[in-house]
Amino acid sequence: MRHFWLVVLATCLGYGLGALGGWGLILGLSPDTHDRSVEAAMSGAFVFGPIAAVVAAVLALWATRPMRDPN
Repeated sequence: MRHFWLVVLATCLGYGLGALGGWGLILGLSPDTHDRSVEAAMSGAFVFGPIAAVVAAVLALWATRPMRDPN
């Protein structure tokens, strides 16, 4: 059960960090002049956040996998 909750925590943190990072990235790099903030919010929430959540979940699954005995 601990393994499950660690993966859930990593997924939530990954989503949050990805959404905030994507928001900042779009705000800084987008040439759009009228609705840059809307573009940044939507891209962060629906593109960068989910991608980062999936990556974080996979990394958490990999990091918390049970070790095999080499013998």
